[in-house]
Amino acid sequence: MMYGIREHGMSATMNGIALHGGLIPYGGTFLVFTDYARPAIRLSALMGQRVIYVMTHDSIGLGEDGPTHQPVEHLSALRAIPNLLVFRPADAVETAECWQLALESTTAPSILALSRQGLPTVRTDYTMENKSAKGAYTLAGDLDADAVIFASGSEVAIALEGMKALREKGITARVVSVPSLELFNQQSDAYRAEITGAAKARVAVEAGISMSWDKLLGDKGRFVGMKSFGASGPIDDLYQFFGITPQAVVEAVTAQL
Repeated sequence: MMYGIREHGMSATMNGIALHGGLIPYGGTFLVFTDYARPAIRLSALMGQRVIYVMTHDSIGLGEDGPTHQPVEHLSALRAIPNLLVFRPADAVETAECWQLALESTTAPSILALSRQGLPTVRTDYTMENKSAKGAYTLAGDLDADAVIFASGSEVAIALEGMKALREKGITARVVSVPSLELFNQQSDAYRAEITGAAKARVAVEAGISMSWDKLLGDKGRFVGMKSFGASGPIDDLYQFFGITPQAVVEAVTAQL
């Protein structure tokens, strides 16, 4: 269906399709335009309908279109809606896992927040286990590391580079990929304690505001992300300008040790 630039109409129509039954509706636009779709997305969640929203261009990685099109507060705003699963996969493997979870979610709608830019494959241990199903999992590093670095989406690769840079300084770190905070919060106390661990330093990396991460970070943890609207410019320049870099991860960790 060619909806045109009608985000709310698209989302409302998909609610109707889900309520009618027989099909699993999905539709997409830029993540920033969930602002227009939000009333219908909220109704999807309120009614417990399996509607899948595939929202791309999920960060300042959008680049030259500038701050009007770069979502900053949107991930946290969507995560605030009850009974809505917000997925932000790190690579193609996690994307396939999150798509499976969205298809299997019969009582809640899903958001898939996907990047514009190409991303490296960070999951190379191909198994039948859907690791995204638990919302967060240790991607690299040892459980007894000095620091734990949480990250989602395109920033998982930055977290991994930060981990390597810390290793060169003699500091051990563990990277936890967090494709879904909602699913992670549904896990047992024991599993969540295992993932958060007892590291001396906690850092979260996401190209959005910190609101979603405060619970994981606690009072002493540090956040590497956005504190303002974005800007127009090449992707690499923007990440450097706003300080979402491996070096910023290193600084955030060392400041706590």
